[in-house]
Amino acid sequence: MSSEKPSTRRRVILKLSGEALRESGSRDNISPEIVDRIANEVKEAVNSGKVELGIVVGGGNFWRGASASARGMDRATADYVGMLATVMNSLALQGALEEKGVACVVQSAIEMKNVAETFIRRKAAKQLEDGKVVIFAAGTGSPFFSTDTTAALRASEMGAHMVLKATMVDGVYDSDPKKNPDAKRFDRVSFQECISRQFKVMDATAFSLCMDNKIPIVIFDLGKHGNVTEAILGADVGTVVDAEG
Repeated sequence: MSSEKPSTRRRVILKLSGEALRESGSRDNISPEIVDRIANEVKEAVNSGKVELGIVVGGGNFWRGASASARGMDRATADYVGMLATVMNSLALQGALEEKGVACVVQSAIEMKNVAETFIRRKAAKQLEDGKVVIFAAGTGSPFFSTDTTAALRASEMGAHMVLKATMVDGVYDSDPKKNPDAKRFDRVSFQECISRQFKVMDATAFSLCMDNKIPIVIFDLGKHGNVTEAILGADVGTVVDAEG
């Protein structure tokens, strides 16, 4: 892990799914009220002065490369379309944060200089040190990698203490809690168990990358108001995935 992070503040990467930006049942791709709530919770955490925050946003509210590929589209092309979807979500979140007075920058893994900075690792690290929220857009910049993997990669590059994945469930279960009312929820589980049992809450590449770089992951429920703030500040709000389990 990098030694660039300051010792007095935790550096974390928050992973938001694209679907998280859409109100349930809404025809909007991006629901302004949802983005506004997330921005308020991020602002509260950042204003505490205790954290440096990077954010990775998915693009599933607009497009899913794997789904398009399954319907006959070239997979690499489909994934690039998905990367552009993450840029739209990132800009929406940036706008909401800046409206609330939160210093924020979007760094894109694909160059698009009119709307975002191009990702440069050292520059992003300096921006985090300076107290800016850095939103990492366009995935890894390469096809065949998920935004979960992007979050794990950026956390490794930035020397983050933790990855926080906001989902629509309150942690990791041994089976789908929506289908199995007896599903067991873990308070803590190991990377190895998540990989070997193929838990779908995050992809195996992301789990492996965080395991290799000793970066814990917290899986928590985005739907509960206040959880984003609490997760960023280190409260016990979900399942911890780490080497110990």
